[in-house]
Amino acid sequence: MASAPSKLYQDDVSLVVALLDTNPFFWAGASLPFSEFLHHVIPFINTLLLLNQLNRVVLIATGTSSCGYIFDSGDGNSSGNSNAVCSGIIKKLEDFVGKDSKITKGSNGDSTRPAISSLLSGSLSLALCYIQRIFRCGARHPQPRILCLQGSPDGPEQYVAVMNSIFSAQRLMIPIDSCIVGAQHSAFLQQASYITGGVYLKPQQLDGLFQFLAAVFATDLHSRNFLRLPKPAGVDFRASCFCHKKTIDMGYVCSVCLSIFCKYHKKCSTCGSEFNQAAPDSTIPDQKH
Repeated sequence: MASAPSKLYQDDVSLVVALLDTNPFFWAGASLPFSEFLHHVIPFINTLLLLNQLNRVVLIATGTSSCGYIFDSGDGNSSGNSNAVCSGIIKKLEDFVGKDSKITKGSNGDSTRPAISSLLSGSLSLALCYIQRIFRCGARHPQPRILCLQGSPDGPEQYVAVMNSIFSAQRLMIPIDSCIVGAQHSAFLQQASYITGGVYLKPQQLDGLFQFLAAVFATDLHSRNFLRLPKPAGVDFRASCFCHKKTIDMGYVCSVCLSIFCKYHKKCSTCGSEFNQAAPDSTIPDQKH
């Protein structure tokens, strides 16, 4: 956290990197159709740009097997009337979803076991890289933050990569805001918002999603000091084991690399360290240390 204070920020100017969940497996069964979801998100993007002419908004699509940049208000080609911007975003989203579906089918073979979770770790990495690029341009920077518009369930196999992105954002003092539009809470994003000082929200009524987005996530970081924003009732701090990618309450931790396992192992599969401690009593299989 030594490098962050040296940056000069413009208090009322925001750089919002929004991560948009485009997972077709989630949206196929969601209570809110994806087209209606976009009717809330795109006006919210316009609202951010209208609040301050220096505000910058970047939209990153999160698919099942890939992620990519969809919209950048700082790009000269993105300027114009709102209808043209809306049409451009929808067209790029359609192209992205089509390409991502082909990658997913190719990676899954016959697609008998489709991917359910989205590539959140990849989109978080893209967002952090983009913000770092902005940091290196000019002496003064807009206040950056990441907004995750997530519906898909967490992917336990992404636990390490997601946590690395969260700690990187914490070190750079970049809040990660989370708006959950799925049926269940996200333990990953609960931890992300808690650790980085962001806002976590799961709206109860998705019909008024735009109102939630505008009231909670549109204000700049300086103005948040004067607002009473929603706070989560609790945070799920459970980790995922490195062996089976399952969320666990208790487990075994490697004393060398801190890898987490749900069952006893004689040798760490991550760093190769061998454990001299005897195996636990097999008559108590549920006990973890």
